[in-house]
Amino acid sequence: MGRVYATPEQLSAWTGQPAPADAERLLARASEDVDDALLTACYATDAAGMPTDPAIVQALADATCAQVEYQLATGDDGTGAAARWGAVSIGPVSLSDRRDDGQSTDDVDLAPRAHRALRRAGLLPGVIW
Repeated sequence: MGRVYATPEQLSAWTGQPAPADAERLLARASEDVDDALLTACYATDAAGMPTDPAIVQALADATCAQVEYQLATGDDGTGAAARWGAVSIGPVSLSDRRDDGQSTDDVDLAPRAHRALRRAGLLPGVIW
């Protein structure tokens, strides 16, 4: 399992709602999305790859919580399927009404609030601080 930047308690504080039963899974997937947005960001880390600057720690937690909040609001379970399909079922699998062109799967559907948290912290590509 990779780095997870926020806890279920932080998610609950962010949304003002109890954390969902699968909060740890959602936070792990959202942390992967945040990592994908930060591929060229430079910041100090510890031996486990976690940031050491408290401002960066907070920005990553905020972005991760914002990403989960966004996914829940859009009906996405962290898989990204809701952004690509108009209707999604899990069992037995049923997808319909494709919304994208099917060409690129490397773009992260990053929540606007997550983007702003990362930009404010100077973590997005091209931002020098």
